Amino acid sequence: MKYSKVIIIGGGPAGSTCAWKLKQNNIDCILLDSRKFPRVKLCAGWVTPEVIDQLELSDYPNIQLNANYVNFFGIDKKINSKSYAIRRYEFDDWLLKRSGVDVYHHKVLKIKKQDGFYIIDNEYKCEYLVGAGGSHCPVYISFFKQLHPRNKNNLVCCMEQEIKYDYKEKASRTWFYENNFYGYSWCISKKNGYLNIGVGGLFKDKKVNIKEHWDYLVKKLNELNIVKNYEFEPKGYVYFIRDRVENCKIDNAFIIGDAAGLATKDSPC
Repeated sequence: MKYSKVIIIGGGPAGSTCAWKLKQNNIDCILLDSRKFPRVKLCAGWVTPEVIDQLELSDYPNIQLNANYVNFFGIDKKINSKSYAIRRYEFDDWLLKRSGVDVYHHKVLKIKKQDGFYIIDNEYKCEYLVGAGGSHCPVYISFFKQLHPRNKNNLVCCMEQEIKYDYKEKASRTWFYENNFYGYSWCISKKNGYLNIGVGGLFKDKKVNIKEHWDYLVKKLNELNIVKNYEFEPKGYVYFIRDRVENCKIDNAFIIGDAAGLATKDSPC
């Protein structure tokens, strides 16, 4: 059985950053993830200046500073704020490699606590366990779900696709509350000729069809000559936005990132 003082489950930005900081402080740790990196990750890919500073990303090569345009209820406005764009396919892999910890490709099925240790699928053993596996994190499910059940009214549903497309303008565009939609759609320019296009929001009314809002966005992009006559193949995903979380620590188990529900209502992508 593989032993480490700390095991982190989930190799996204939360998990890799936790591993990076532990490594800097000479704390023994390994990381498990069900997928091999680099991997496709559906996400709009906005990064704030605070993230640049806090994660010390001055050396990260594939970041782009965009002009920022928003549309509220049909009113267009340019926002004079810094809007950085990254591709999660590249970004997450870079952060994980920077962490310097050993990464194991493993899909976690069962976690139990025994004699003061956490046992993962009878293959891994640790004293401290960190769940960074997103909304469906096995650490959350095993130890926190009963204490902090998810509120279905906080479920966000998204459709998205990242494409290679010859679009020259460096810009991030968002449209809020169009077509009676409690959410927003976006089109974000990224480095090396990529565009991320998506729509996401809260779906309290089960009668809402997200595909209709995706089609509405595609039609708009075509009319604005941003993306013309492209055969999209979008994919969907869901996660939960922030609710009341009493505690992100139970004994020596922790949840971070989306496993702790850290997304907010103003960021449904």
